[in-house]
Amino acid sequence: MAGWLSGEVVELKRWTQRLYSLRVEAPVDPFRAGQFNRLSVMVDGERVARPYSYVNAPDERPLDFYFITVPEGPLTNHLVTLSPGDTVDVMAKANGFYTLEEVPDGEVLWMFATGTALGPHLSILKTEAPWRRFQRIVLVHAVRTREELTYQDTIDAFRDHGARFQFVPFVSREESPGALPGRIPAAIESGLLERHTGLPLTPDAAQVMICGNPDMVRDTSEVLKGRGMTRNRRREPGHITTENYW
Repeated sequence: MAGWLSGEVVELKRWTQRLYSLRVEAPVDPFRAGQFNRLSVMVDGERVARPYSYVNAPDERPLDFYFITVPEGPLTNHLVTLSPGDTVDVMAKANGFYTLEEVPDGEVLWMFATGTALGPHLSILKTEAPWRRFQRIVLVHAVRTREELTYQDTIDAFRDHGARFQFVPFVSREESPGALPGRIPAAIESGLLERHTGLPLTPDAAQVMICGNPDMVRDTSEVLKGRGMTRNRRREPGHITTENYW
């Protein structure tokens, strides 16, 4: 089918019982950090495909896709059987507008993610643009259990930027030293997140990128709108840029 390329699997990394990263070599077209591709396999003569954001930066190889297995899901249940040297189809061209090019300038860039929606934020943070455009950057990753706080080596590398970078984990279903409890919207509404970071989450200082499950995206957006923030649109720049990741 036009647009599909055959990629070679380099590595399948298992993080938890359900979380995996698939690393693939494929001659894809240039893309922007934050965009997504599609992975595809043939099942009983039919193509099964699903979008996955790049975790790797545009100039970084292999391609890196972070995913969670879905019960009875024909694609993810096939992906977890792959080994180095196997093949998987990817699209030549990336898609999506959850990129830093769509975000206005500001003093502080807040990046909120749940689960595997961490991926596009890591891709963006691996580039020079956010560090050039923002004075401070806060990456917030919300998960259910501590073992789901993945890609810690990648996140630790951002600490080379010193006080300009903060990582704030949320763990909702168990006590986890160093992590905040509960949900992101509640921590914003109560002021906990600002007290924890010492940084403003206000219209005059912040730009916010929110990617994750639709409930988190909706609820976080509503709390921020209550603070006077608005959705960011090309013709009407605001403060909140979102993408559902489900």
